[in-house]
Amino acid sequence: MSKLFDDASDAVRDIRSGHTIAVGGFGLCGIPSALINALFDSGTSGLEVVCNDCGTDDHGLGVLLGAGQISRVTASYVGENKEFARQYLSGELEVELTPQGTLAERLRSGGAGIGGFYVPAGTGTAVQDGGLPWRYSPTGEVDIASPPKEVRAFNGTPMVLETGIRTDFALVRAAVADTAGNARFKLSASNFNPLAAMAGRITILEAEEVVEAGDLGPDDIHLPGIFVQRIVRLTPEQSREKYIEKRTTHAQTKVVN
Repeated sequence: MSKLFDDASDAVRDIRSGHTIAVGGFGLCGIPSALINALFDSGTSGLEVVCNDCGTDDHGLGVLLGAGQISRVTASYVGENKEFARQYLSGELEVELTPQGTLAERLRSGGAGIGGFYVPAGTGTAVQDGGLPWRYSPTGEVDIASPPKEVRAFNGTPMVLETGIRTDFALVRAAVADTAGNARFKLSASNFNPLAAMAGRITILEAEEVVEAGDLGPDDIHLPGIFVQRIVRLTPEQSREKYIEKRTTHAQTKVVN
């Protein structure tokens, strides 16, 4: 059966309220924008998202947040999205904040079939002891808090138990994919994409270029096709849709010899 789908809307058609979704990207770099926009157009709400962050207010997962389509987020960063912070602090959104490296390993472990692992990050903090606010009430009290985690010492170093993450779906973006789902990412646009792809039971990949199976050399494959169930070939316009969170410039200095 072909993994190619006609368009992003067709590929996300069976994502429903309550589904968990791992999403690739780091800020606005490497985000699966066409798939995210297709979910926005579908109007599906009650989504539980696992991601590094939720983009910005105007791009990426921030589009779904602004439309009230996300009910829960497991992420490591909030800072670039004011609507994310507002919904969290007002009790509209449940948020599980996780150290970034821990989140990456939780996704990888879930995809590799590993139930859990011990890690030193977070020991001696509320990550270990519990009590991190996951959801606030509208009046500012903590409605749901993180539970305490099991701790064991390895070679004298205490470590907390973290669980692997498996999600119903994953949305990722690649520079090139072949028709078997093998994918290559470009530079830093790789970021969380391979890990999110591994974690999804059904992984949907949007690719800027799609080639025939066998056209990618073994050393050019960053994600094996076994982790990809659906492929969407982006249009040239969609491939060019790339944004920068912050553009920092300075006046050119004239050098006089």
